Amino acid sequence: MLEWVDWYVQYLENIKNGGKIMFCYQCEQTAKGSGCMVRGVCGKDPETAALQDLLVYAVKGLSMYAHRAAELDARDRKVDIFAAEALFTTITNVNFDPERLGDLLIKAAKLRDKAKELYEDACKKAGRTPETLIGPAAWIPADDLDGLIKQGEEVSIAGRKESLGDDVTGLQELITYSLKGSAAYIDHAQILGQEDSEVYAFLHEALNFLTEEHTAEELTAMALKCGEVNLKAMELLDAANTGVYGHPVPTPVRIEPVKGKAILISGHDLKDLEELLKQTEGKGINVYTHGEMLPTHGYPELKKYKHLVGNYGGAWQDQRKEFDEFPGAILMTTNCIQKPKETYKARIFTTGLVAWPGVVHIPDRDFTQVIEAALEADGFQEDGSDKTILVGFGHNAVLGVADKIIEAVKSGAIRHFFFIGGCDGAKSGRNYYTELAKAVPQDCVILTLACGKYRFNKLEFGDIGGIPRLLDIGQCNDAHSAIQIAVALSEAFGVGVNDLPLSFTVSWYEQKAVCILLSLLHLGVRNIRLGPTLPAFITPAVLNVLVENFNIMPISTVQEDLSAILA
Repeated sequence: MLEWVDWYVQYLENIKNGGKIMFCYQCEQTAKGSGCMVRGVCGKDPETAALQDLLVYAVKGLSMYAHRAAELDARDRKVDIFAAEALFTTITNVNFDPERLGDLLIKAAKLRDKAKELYEDACKKAGRTPETLIGPAAWIPADDLDGLIKQGEEVSIAGRKESLGDDVTGLQELITYSLKGSAAYIDHAQILGQEDSEVYAFLHEALNFLTEEHTAEELTAMALKCGEVNLKAMELLDAANTGVYGHPVPTPVRIEPVKGKAILISGHDLKDLEELLKQTEGKGINVYTHGEMLPTHGYPELKKYKHLVGNYGGAWQDQRKEFDEFPGAILMTTNCIQKPKETYKARIFTTGLVAWPGVVHIPDRDFTQVIEAALEADGFQEDGSDKTILVGFGHNAVLGVADKIIEAVKSGAIRHFFFIGGCDGAKSGRNYYTELAKAVPQDCVILTLACGKYRFNKLEFGDIGGIPRLLDIGQCNDAHSAIQIAVALSEAFGVGVNDLPLSFTVSWYEQKAVCILLSLLHLGVRNIRLGPTLPAFITPAVLNVLVENFNIMPISTVQEDLSAILA
């Protein structure tokens, strides 16, 4: 409470001094654990925050019409895709460029009008009178960027907190953030040709739902439904990735440099990596992955490129140091981008939805400029050591040796499975996950995914009867694999997931972690430990509901949690 008062005082002082105002608490690192009010910890300024708030508001208006049209079997693919792209754009560390956000807002208004026309035509065919919609559906964009920023300030979260209260607003944002996370998976999947009209329909349904008045109980039920539909979104992405690039296979990945010219690719988008590999083939340039791109080395159709030589660096929050030291060009495909240092700003490029003001953006996957920058840079002057780490333990690889795993559990060789993973971040307290992984007994296996793995994935864990004690399942996008593995083991042993020798200790940072958490709760998974801190948008009253129904809990100390899990 005192932290909130402290920041509210700063908020009022900022207004008094003529400064821009904002409120954002969508990520784990939100200021003081309550909300960023002067400037985002991520680097987001108040103008960008306002434009992002307005974009979410505008997409709600678009979905008010698209939802009603879908109920009459009328859909438009461009409207559907834009809704996903717009939400994805507002995820933490994706788009910091006010000009591009302004362009998206104009596009949102045009597609909203298209959705309105679609709805009215469907009503005419059905012999119905169309509703006259207000609120976000009636929004008219301002004439210039300053006007759009002012409109964004008028629809901020802070205003809803004041009018609706913290509990209802927090639940609304829980749903919104889950939809943002799912939108990322939906967008990645559609890029590779996997789409589902029912998933798009739910996106519009849920956004429309957020424009209506609902009780806390109704909001909680919708949040769990978001988790249910997110399972389908993750399934689509899994089918897209494996359908195009094959099922990941266990693969050693070099983590030291190779002499020569170099390009570093970060983010999550496999299509961008494939295009970069095609365009750099035979040009004497080595390609390195960074952050969440590490698992791509396990895909057969990507690992076949010999100049995909290894992984450089660690998780996203270390990029300003790592990118500065990298002697080549850098391509950022999705989140998480940070403010580039001037020392490498001329050799970092963005593509897709990610953007930073002043950084060259490549809209069409023609990476000529990236290649030219790599050829002009020094490159690595010598080879590093041959140290490697293992990736590629997706559900297909793990379940391919399920009989061996089941026998190891039955014989007592494997006592417990620890899921330790999720998003990483710079906030203190995340060394907990390193120490927990180190403390896991030798007769236990660690399952991990997402960038949280960098807290311990370069440590030596050994194996149990040939089964590696550390199994890297993949990107945060690959949470579907973790769920498939858990479900398959529960079926094999004839027990529920909660009765397996399996525990979930999750680190979260941004909105994709929110939708994954809701998917686990929808499946009825209990006793999840979440950290390093609980979301600021989860109020005590809402947390109490989650504790009562799912026994969700914050992490404590390594020894306390380890003892409780193994008890």
